[in-house]
This record gives sequence, C-alpha cells and structure tokens, in this order.
Amino acid sequence: MQLPKTLTEVKNFINGKFVDSVSKATIQVLSPIDGKVISSVALSVQKDVDNAVQLAKSAFQDWAGKTLKERTQIFFKYRQLLEEHMDELASIIKIENGKTIDEARAEVAKAIELCEFCVSMPQIIGNEVQEVSKGVECRLEKKPLGVVASITPFNFPNMVPHWTVPNALVLGNTMVLKPSEVVPLSAVKMAELLKEAGLPDGVFNVVNGGKEAVEAICDHPDIKAVSFVGSTSVAKIVYKRSTSSLKRCVALGGAKNHLLVLPDAHPQMAASNILASMSGCAGQRCMAASVMVGVDKVQHIIDLMVEEAKQLIPGKSLGTVISADAKARIERYITQAEENGVKILLDGRKTIVKGKEGGFYVGATILDFVTPDMAAAQDEIFGPVLSIIRAKNIDEAIVIENNSNYGNAAAVFTQNGSMAKLVMDRASAGMIGVNIGVPVPREPFSFGGWNESKFGAGDITGKSSIEFWTQNKKTSIKWSPEAKTNWMS
Repeated sequence: MQLPKTLTEVKNFINGKFVDSVSKATIQVLSPIDGKVISSVALSVQKDVDNAVQLAKSAFQDWAGKTLKERTQIFFKYRQLLEEHMDELASIIKIENGKTIDEARAEVAKAIELCEFCVSMPQIIGNEVQEVSKGVECRLEKKPLGVVASITPFNFPNMVPHWTVPNALVLGNTMVLKPSEVVPLSAVKMAELLKEAGLPDGVFNVVNGGKEAVEAICDHPDIKAVSFVGSTSVAKIVYKRSTSSLKRCVALGGAKNHLLVLPDAHPQMAASNILASMSGCAGQRCMAASVMVGVDKVQHIIDLMVEEAKQLIPGKSLGTVISADAKARIERYITQAEENGVKILLDGRKTIVKGKEGGFYVGATILDFVTPDMAAAQDEIFGPVLSIIRAKNIDEAIVIENNSNYGNAAAVFTQNGSMAKLVMDRASAGMIGVNIGVPVPREPFSFGGWNESKFGAGDITGKSSIEFWTQNKKTSIKWSPEAKTNWMS
C-alpha cells in the first residue's frame, strides 16, 4: 500500500486542519511487519494540547446546540464511509500494528458496529417528564459535559477510538483524541473521514505524542472527562492525575484472563476457542486467554489444542507483536518459565519470517504445569503465550481465578449448566464467557472489567457510556397560579 503524505508525516489535527506541533519534534514510526520506518509522528507539548482544547471549547456551543438527531445524521454518513473504506482502513491497521488482514478487517467491522450503536441514541435517550404535583412538572435532560478527551492504545488503533469518539460526540461533547504514538496512522484516517462526513471543525481534534501530551490532558482545567485504555500501571496514574484535577475518568488497564476447562467440555470447541483467544491479534488484547486452568482430566483437550496451534504460521495466520522490545520481553517470560521447571509444549521464541527478518514475530507458545505463583501465571505477558495451571476440582480452579489482581474476563468450558452457573456467579471478572474464549459484549452491552482492570465508575461503551459522557439537567416548571399548592409545589 502506497501511503499518502498525511500518513507518512503524521501531524496533529486541530480545528479541521493538519498542523505541525509547536515543538516541531517528531519520532519515527516502524512497521512491526518488517521493522522498517513507515512514517514520522509529531511529539506534542502542553501548548499543543491547550490549542486543541481552546478550539474544541469554541466549537462546543454550536455543536451542543444542534439536536441529537442532527448530530446523529453525521454519524450515519460516517458509518457509511467506514464501510466504503474498509480495505484501506484494514491495510493501515496491518501496516502500523502488524495484525493479519483478516484481524484488521474484523477490527474495522467492530468500529462500524460501535457507530451503529451511536446512531441509535435518539431511540435510547428520551427526556423524562412527570407531573410531580398538580400544575407542577419536572423534566430531566441529558446534557453534554463540554470538552472531553480519549487516550487510546496501540493494540486496536481503529476500534478503541470508536469505543469513545462516536458516543461522546453524538451526545454533544467536543473531543481531543491522543492515540498511541506507535500507531498514529489510523487516527489520521478517522479525522479525514469524520470531516468528509460533515463534522464541523473543532469538534474532533487529534493531538499526537507521548507522556507530555497525556499529562497535559490529565491536568487541563477545561477538559471535563478523560477515558484511557492501556496498561494497569499507567491507568492508575492517569486515573489519579485526572481525578485530582477534578475531572471524570474511566481508565481501563491490563488483564490476566483465566479460562477454566472441565473434563466434559466439547473437545474441538474448547481447543479452537482457547487457541483463538490466546493467539488472536498475537495475544495483544486485554481479552486474550492468558491462563488455562485445566480441571482434572483434560489432557485430551490440551493435546488437541497443541496440534492446532502448530498450524499457526507467523506472518500468515499469526501477526506480529508491536516492537522489538515487546518481542524480547515476551521471550524473557518464556525463558523464565522454562528455568522454573514448566513444560514447554510449544515454543515460539526466536521466530523469524523469511523475507521479513526485521519483523517482530513470536510464535504460538503453550506452557504446561505452570504454578499460580509464577510470573507466567500472574503478569500480563501480552503476547501469544498460554500458561496452563492444573487444578483438582472446580473449587480450586475458582480460587486460582479469584486470586488474580486483574478482573477483565473469565470463561468456563463445560457442557454442564450448573458448573457454568457456578463460575458465572463466583468468577471475579466483569465479563464472563461460557464456551466463549473472548467474551466481549456486543452493543448495547458495555465493555468493562473489575479489580485492577478498570478504575472509575461505569463502563466505556454501550448504554453505560451515556452516563459518563453526559450530565443531568433537572427543570421544575409551573405555569398556573390557580393550581392548588402544597409543600411539593
């Protein structure tokens, strides 16, 4: 794919135009497919954030003054543009993130689904009106907050911005998006398509950069709410810093998702689902299977899973990890587990793809007889690595799952309804799967975990997001002086 100049020299997008950062500083963007430079991206400073916020603030009154129906119409057009540009958007994801083309297309398809939810807002949101006393009426309306911000990660450069941008904007806010500096290309195309769809200048702005831009967003007094998706360590910092600046924040962190496998599980369905969950997007997703807890006699399922995993071919059916540092870190976890005595059923270290020797590839890896105290069982490795822990019974398996610091997802594979219900009730996670390896809720159900996988109230998508991006205005009305009065009126 021949990249246009807007993608080979990524600038900030402020008030409907691509502009240089105040600092003029840039960093290189590498494609993880072959390690080659594909672009440069602006490194913004506090002044860039302030410029974007002030222009978003200027655009807010007119944008918020439009009816919900008017705002929604723009996103009907935008959704159509996403569909028309599916191939281009997927190619951009593949180049900057290293996903397979099928995974990239699935990411865009999810973005389209998220837009479909946002355009349903007129059917979801209805102002509440009630005659609370004779001649006295009370009304409740959802009103936008003002300027809001979204800080997004590298692993889903197209989908995760669509968790927040469509809903926040349709509800009447204006926004500053700060994408990951290692995958800034998708945000450029998003800005171009929103402008083509008719979004007024200043309503959506993109400020690129790293730590300084994030800190400026957290601290800015005119930003009313911040959403964040990334690692737990940074999520804690963003949540504390944003809320200390008296703004709303929901910050999604990491995960260590446990899949409990019972002996009666359907062998082929369990093996295929667990493998897809572990290896999809090269394991770089917060809903990936990290730990399989095998309950009693499940060797037949493990054997089947290993045989299927051998068919995953890096560079074809298995994408890259994001960087050389990520590859080295993942391989260190595998080596440490080996030194601790685990059995490596499949080893993805030292993977090299012919013709793409500079790429960042890790093959599918399955570690058996991992113990709960090992780093491979506790830490988010964020690669195509599955750790298998053996448990004697379901109670022991649930204790293992509950002892994780994280709480994004958990799943159980069984044909026994009562066992499934037991896990559904007792697993300490915000999203549960029964015979589903990646239990991501579909719209309008919201995405969000528990424990150290999420900080802040509410969820980031679906109906729950409406409360996050709006505030309630209550109005009491009385017209008739003849109406009988009492203490309520």
